Amino acid sequence: MSGHEIIEGAKTPIKAWIKGVPVEHDAQNQLRNIAALPFIHSHIAVMPDVHLGKGATVGSVIPTKGAIIPAAVGVDIGCGMMAARTSLTANDLPDSLSRIRGAIERNVPHGNGPGGNHRDTPASVLTEYRDSGLDERYRAIIDKHPKASAKSQTAQLATLGGGNHFIEMCLDEADRVWVMLHSGSRGSGNLIGNYFIERARDELLRRELGYHVPDRDLAFFMEGEPLFDDYVEAVGWAQDYARANRELMMERTMRALRDNLPKFKLDKTAVNCHHNYVAREHHFGADVWVTRKGAVRAGDGELGIIPGSMGTKSFIVRGKGNADAFCTCSHGAGRAMSRTAAKQRFTLADHKAATAHVECRKDAGVLDETPMAYKDIDAVMAAQSDLVEIVHTLRQVVCVKG
Repeated sequence: MSGHEIIEGAKTPIKAWIKGVPVEHDAQNQLRNIAALPFIHSHIAVMPDVHLGKGATVGSVIPTKGAIIPAAVGVDIGCGMMAARTSLTANDLPDSLSRIRGAIERNVPHGNGPGGNHRDTPASVLTEYRDSGLDERYRAIIDKHPKASAKSQTAQLATLGGGNHFIEMCLDEADRVWVMLHSGSRGSGNLIGNYFIERARDELLRRELGYHVPDRDLAFFMEGEPLFDDYVEAVGWAQDYARANRELMMERTMRALRDNLPKFKLDKTAVNCHHNYVAREHHFGADVWVTRKGAVRAGDGELGIIPGSMGTKSFIVRGKGNADAFCTCSHGAGRAMSRTAAKQRFTLADHKAATAHVECRKDAGVLDETPMAYKDIDAVMAAQSDLVEIVHTLRQVVCVKG
């Protein structure tokens, strides 16, 4: 059992599962700023992949009574993971996986900018968007907040995006083939997030508080205010959009595999989970708003996904329902350095060596995502042994990056 440590100097306790994992000084100070807010409930929980974020620290769990901090939820609202196991094994795969990677890239638009959108949105995607109620709900939100409007809801549904978003084909400890992907609510969620963050900042300037808010990115909405209800409605839409986005991408990825591999069945869908979101939950005797900023719910028996970086390994886990962690685990390895620092420190030769066993991009455009830019996933897993148990260990063989 790893247990947690206490990050000292905070007004409200900060319990951190960071044994054996370095935590930057700036991230600790950011956590102390969050803990200074009077509506934090019980304590803040910190996961071993913790690192500095905008507004709130990535890898943190922030329970609040009567308030939500939009910047803590962030702008990649509903970002998360999905994984499915197939009946295929490593023996069913061709010696070269470049054709498989190319097929996935053709089926799922990826990257930032217009090239990462559908040129002509598939009829099945449009049908899903309407039938799910997402279209009607979005119109209701934008009627009240037109400045949060995006033009890309359908053009970006079933698309990957860029940055650290990915689609992977992996092998588990028995050489069974899995498909795993990581994405969120795309441009629509980003606009909603940024719009409400700005509205919260505006509200902060108008509030008469009896306490100091140490960072304008910790601006908040109070329960009972119209903007609070509007934000909950909008963030709920973005989270549902993100979940649908992952499901549709998984369908299109499986279609690429079916076109290029022997017949197979979907053996097991592990999970479709958010790791940037807010939800109403009951903890330590109260109903509170729980914001997981780069963290995955890991209730007793719940399955989750903890990905490593491209070229390392990932894990399907089962939660242990640790109450002190608000039933949570890490959402990945966590960055060890900024994207700029990674590009300055590592060369393309370094990246090619680290990803030699993976069919993936090996160009300068993904150097900031190289495995060495992330924390040691084994150390991250060891630090949270009392939060989750490992069910499957996955190693990447194909990785599609935006």
